[in-house]
Amino acid sequence: MMKKYKIFVINPGSTSTKLALFENEHKVLETNVFHDSSVLLQFPTVNAQLPYRKKLIMDFLSENHIDLSDVDAIVGRGGSCYPVASGVYVIDDKLIEDTAAGKGGMEHPSNLGVQLARELQKEFGGRIFMVDPPCVDELCDMARMTGIDGVPRHTNMHALNLRGVAMHHAKHVLGKKYEDCCFIVCHIDGGISVSAHRYGRIIDCNDAAGGDGPYTPTRIGSVSVADILEYVRDKDINEVKKLCTRTGGFVSHFGTSSSDAVHKMAEEGNKKAIRVWDGMKYQIVKYIGAMAAVLGGRVDGILLTGGLLRFEDITQTIREQCGWIAPVSTYPGEVEHEALAAGALRVLRGEEEPKHRPPRLGRLARRGLNPKRNRHSSSTAASVL
Repeated sequence: MMKKYKIFVINPGSTSTKLALFENEHKVLETNVFHDSSVLLQFPTVNAQLPYRKKLIMDFLSENHIDLSDVDAIVGRGGSCYPVASGVYVIDDKLIEDTAAGKGGMEHPSNLGVQLARELQKEFGGRIFMVDPPCVDELCDMARMTGIDGVPRHTNMHALNLRGVAMHHAKHVLGKKYEDCCFIVCHIDGGISVSAHRYGRIIDCNDAAGGDGPYTPTRIGSVSVADILEYVRDKDINEVKKLCTRTGGFVSHFGTSSSDAVHKMAEEGNKKAIRVWDGMKYQIVKYIGAMAAVLGGRVDGILLTGGLLRFEDITQTIREQCGWIAPVSTYPGEVEHEALAAGALRVLRGEEEPKHRPPRLGRLARRGLNPKRNRHSSSTAASVL
């Protein structure tokens, strides 16, 4: 009989802390512990929320008579440590220190994931892990090049959901290992990540936190530098930073980030809404084509995930425009909790060797990365996930 492992998942977000309990692959429970925004605003930093969020988790466990005394693993959603390769990481003091300091350039509640995992380990024991944080960076050398000496391309993406969907599809649909497949995976929601996966590595992806790629409900997408310079001539730098990830896209065009509202306007015949909505789909298709070229046309599947798949016309357009590249499969919503639990389960079963902290700064520098260069302040990157 296969051994049963108990895995507890912690996924902090901007307005809630999502929790899930798994027994092997089976999800026993899942919940959102919501946080009133007026309460969160009382904390000067994200890190200052740690005791508050821990207490709410402990209260939830107590009120629902959930016993974690026999937990095998606690998995905290990864945050903004130094850029890392994908995989499962043992949460140690150095990883917690780097994440709490936002070494990857983002101040986001996801930084609390590894810290909360350590706090619960103190209460219940078990092993603690991080899986595929947003700062996963495995770009191939050519994807890292730019035309400015000393300014390489970086990426912050929805790595957890992208890899989770790809691994699920490889195993359960194709009957293959993720490491034996090539995929184009798109997370399509408030942020959009279009990624190329080659034999177990994400070798290229737009920088979803930096406004790169297709424009989205809140992000400007890729725009000519010359046009940007002209646009920002009389604007404050903080206003421009917010434009990248919070006030661009639908917000700039319509004053709202509500995809439902913009889609409804388009359905009712609003010409501007139709152009803006269809333009977003056009740019997603264009980036999928670019990733197909990066993979040399050897694509085992185009996988779509994210909240905007609730609009069928997005999936339909991608099928019509990109179906000739590879079969298109959809995974609406997200599989973050499943991906977190699956990562821990692979380690517990001995199927994967966990990693023991991010690479040192020297290795990153040789790869062309500069984690000390904080391109994404909290105002520009806080909404990436």
